[in-house]
Order: sequence, then C-alpha cells, then structure tokens
Amino acid sequence: MNSASRRTDSCVWCGRQVAESGIGRRRRYCRQSCRQRAYEQRNQVKGTSLPLDAVVLTSEEASAMVDRLFQVRCAAEDVATAIAEGAADHEVESLCTDLVRIAREAECFR
Repeated sequence: MNSASRRTDSCVWCGRQVAESGIGRRRRYCRQSCRQRAYEQRNQVKGTSLPLDAVVLTSEEASAMVDRLFQVRCAAEDVATAIAEGAADHEVESLCTDLVRIAREAECFR
C-alpha cells in the first residue's frame, strides 16, 4: 500500500493517531483498550440524563486538560511575541515546532 492511499484520523477516545488503510469501514479507535473504555463509558451514561456520547472526566483529567491548554496558549503567545520582536527565522521555527508538539500532546486528553 502506498502512502497516498493511507489517511490518518484521531482516536475518538484518546486522540492518538489512527492510521487507516482506505479499505472498509474507518477505524475509530487506535487500540482495543480505547474501544473498550469507550464502550464502558457509553454503558455508564445509559439511563441517565447525560447524552450517550458524553465524555465524563475525573477532576484530575479535567485539571490536566486545562494545564495542557494553558501550555498551548503560552506557546502560541511565545510565537507571537517572537514575531513581534523580530526574532530570527530559526528561533520562530523552533518555537513553532514546540507549539505543534504541545498542541498534539493536548489532543490526547485521556
């Protein structure tokens, strides 16, 4: 299979990348454990007023997510400041690389 026939999506449970073959139904989960956790979550909200697709986070998970979002904002502000102050191209490129890495980490919320 060539790389042109592959597409990449994010796991609906953890946010990690899920490589797709392009044949058959799209995979929604990166591994069986994520699929199992999603199943358990759906069963926990059945019979409640929560929507079936609700994601319930522990206070630790919510706090960690807020921390990661704060890191993304700070990294973006660093890029904006560097550009405004006329930083060298290699410095801006390094800051952008950091921003992309931090943003990818923030996508994985579990």
